[in-house]
Amino acid sequence: MKRLRRTMLFMPGNNPGMLQSAPILGADSVILDLEDAVSLTEKDSARRLVSEAIKFIDYSAVELVVRVNPLDTEYGPKDIDTIARVKPDALMIPKATEEQLETIDKMLSKIESEEKFEDNHIKLIPIVETAYGLENVYSIIKASKRVVGVLLGAEDLTSDFGIKRTKEGEEIFYARNRVSTACRASRVDAIDTPFTDTNDYEGLRKDTFKAKSIGFTGKSSINPRQIDTIHSVFEPTEAEIKHAVRVLEARDEAKAKGLGVFSLDGKMVDAPVINRAVTTVELAKLLGLI
Repeated sequence: MKRLRRTMLFMPGNNPGMLQSAPILGADSVILDLEDAVSLTEKDSARRLVSEAIKFIDYSAVELVVRVNPLDTEYGPKDIDTIARVKPDALMIPKATEEQLETIDKMLSKIESEEKFEDNHIKLIPIVETAYGLENVYSIIKASKRVVGVLLGAEDLTSDFGIKRTKEGEEIFYARNRVSTACRASRVDAIDTPFTDTNDYEGLRKDTFKAKSIGFTGKSSINPRQIDTIHSVFEPTEAEIKHAVRVLEARDEAKAKGLGVFSLDGKMVDAPVINRAVTTVELAKLLGLI
């Protein structure tokens, strides 16, 4: 199984208290944010703060991601050069394009060589949040072998389209499908956009189910109180685990008898059903559920 990214929690990079508590809030990944959460007057100080936090705070229990500023701003290149040298797990790239990822890939290779890091240690997670990014998401993924996932940024995307962002999310249905399809085709994680009403847990659950149903593997969040709800959606249920185990047991029994085709509970079991069962059991083991 790949690294779990059911939840990716955004934390402002200019808040020392939040940087310190980030590793113990229960998210699979934490995103220390140098972009939207930080005002222009605090960009440089936030960069230094995040760099020092990574040096001295133990983030080993989570995947450590830093969202840098766009490469075409005065802050982006400074963010990459400073943060990459303290060896985060990944950088999150806003408004990503193919050319930007190719450039950042080369920058990271140079830094890894200078710092004696292993090659390609620092991964990339581009954010699709423009019409251009949405139209070219597959090419963006393929622009660097460092890409391990894509985050859909619905707030900026709907702004780029000049349309209203709603809680129901019908306006991003196409965007969700396009991103999840490109990610599945590339075998990388598809991370859904945050649900911004932090008090509406039922709305969050429905929105997360909607994302999961079209192929997303995780969801970003903006508040630690959202983590348990998101995890509950992306974790297999007890019934799903039991069924998956039975499928694999029946598969093994059929294989021992030399049978290529078998049925379970009166239903024919084929390769897609077996593959889903394998994935469910692997995830359940990773989560300590079996």
